[in-house]
Amino acid sequence: MKLPPGHRVVHYERIDSTNAEARRLAAAGERGPLWIWADEQTGGRGRLGRTWVSEPGNLYVTHLFQSPIEAHHAAQISFVAAIAVHELASNLLPKARCFLKWPNDALLDGAKFCGLLAEVVATNPTCVALGCGINVVHAPRETPYPVTALGPQFTTEFVLEKLAIKLSRWLITWDEGRGFRAIRAAWLQRAAGVGREVLVDGVAGRFDGIAPDGALLMTPAGGKQKSIRAGEVRFAEIEKIRSGKI
Repeated sequence: MKLPPGHRVVHYERIDSTNAEARRLAAAGERGPLWIWADEQTGGRGRLGRTWVSEPGNLYVTHLFQSPIEAHHAAQISFVAAIAVHELASNLLPKARCFLKWPNDALLDGAKFCGLLAEVVATNPTCVALGCGINVVHAPRETPYPVTALGPQFTTEFVLEKLAIKLSRWLITWDEGRGFRAIRAAWLQRAAGVGREVLVDGVAGRFDGIAPDGALLMTPAGGKQKSIRAGEVRFAEIEKIRSGKI
């Protein structure tokens, strides 16, 4: 497998969670850069503790690496990874409409195909586990939102190689947080709904972009701009794409 210089990979046929394994390895002294790759997860997790369906055929991987950043800046890494995933999918499927949804989703034609989860798994120095689940062959059923997959013409090994290379390049741009302004601009160029209607926990407003710490910036009708760090978020533009209106 072709990975960026210095990167290693460990592969499991089945594991509870690649992020959980990253945490265990970090506790044992592992600092990476290491890719933890599984064919199947029995306890995959997404944002807010949600279950991430992890049947064989899709890519389940965690990138474990050390960074001198303070732990509270680790959320920036999800935006770096989202750009890498967007670039990956846009190159593989140039005819599809690929865009990003705050805070950590990548979508094709309005349907989710990737989820990201960055966690600090060790401190002094900070060690980050960046989990990435990409639907390659299967689009899980019975999800609360539309989902899709890249397609059976791609293998998980091929997708992992491309992801590792693109993420490595964007992490260089990020430059341990010093380049987050460039990352923020690149993410906004690829994001859905900027300047348009957004619903956060049922409250309507305008999506103004993201703050330097990665929070969603929203201005409610007739109100002052707010920073949102968690909540159920729906974008009018995405709903229109899903319904075929745009």
